[in-house]
Amino acid sequence: MAESADAVEETRPTGPIVGFVRVSKEYSLGGKTVKALEDVSFEVKPNELVVLLGPSGAGKTTVLDLVAGLEKPTSGEVRVLGMDIAGADENSLSTFRCANVGFIFQSYNLVSTLTAGENVELMMELAGWSDAKRNEMLTAQLIDQVGLTDRADHLPAQLSGGEQQRVAIARALANDPALVLADEPTGNLDTRTGSEIIALLEGLKKDRGKTVIITTHDERIVQMADVVYRIDKGKLGGTDQKGQS
Repeated sequence: MAESADAVEETRPTGPIVGFVRVSKEYSLGGKTVKALEDVSFEVKPNELVVLLGPSGAGKTTVLDLVAGLEKPTSGEVRVLGMDIAGADENSLSTFRCANVGFIFQSYNLVSTLTAGENVELMMELAGWSDAKRNEMLTAQLIDQVGLTDRADHLPAQLSGGEQQRVAIARALANDPALVLADEPTGNLDTRTGSEIIALLEGLKKDRGKTVIITTHDERIVQMADVVYRIDKGKLGGTDQKGQS
């Protein structure tokens, strides 16, 4: 069972939210070793909006997977909110993820048999929040905040791509995470809908005080970032420090 929201908040460190120290990640593919990341070091401070910028296959999504504890590094150190990702077992990582991390997937990853509201409420249940009335109230608030009150009872197949992405954002906030990760959040959307999603993402930092890491090719997201890390062929290149707004 995950800790309560209040308990998690009390234990959140005041230092860097994310720290990579000489991190490499390798996969075995067709008998060959593929280096997804090589000797990558960086950190993310509280309430920063950080963009990982680079071409497809550069290693951006691998970084997010490591931060979320969905993968472990082949070598190096990954610390997220004080958690040693490489040294933690799967049960600890799952509990940690449910309590501290919200993940917005490019392909939405909504449960097809659940309504928009039920997809959001499911995350609260996974985080160990057992008060059904409270969960229902918070779900309604989150669905309203992403502008989908009149679509809460619709299944994902009945929603547009932009609406599904809004549900994914609401779901990512359902456990009140310290850290929100977004993988190419506007990649499948038209320009107007993408702009609406960008506004929601920017609000996560400005209005909710979240730390946000986004992989993207979208220059509009790059412009609102505090820090931009450039990744190519698994290596960290130039860094643009823009300063927090």
